[in-house]
Amino acid sequence: MNTFKQPTKEQVREYMKKRIFERAPLPDLQQIKRELGMVLIEAHERDGGRPNSHGN
Repeated sequence: MNTFKQPTKEQVREYMKKRIFERAPLPDLQQIKRELGMVLIEAHERDGGRPNSHGN
């Protein structure tokens, strides 16, 4: 199972401050996620690399 690493409140606030001063259309959702550091985390990485009950 994959989950997203969520950005901190400070990261989101900083991003929003930056966006206020840019007079451009919003980027697509994937670009926003990249800028905020929202990345997919594999379940085995999240669990410290330990195999799960399925042997993965």
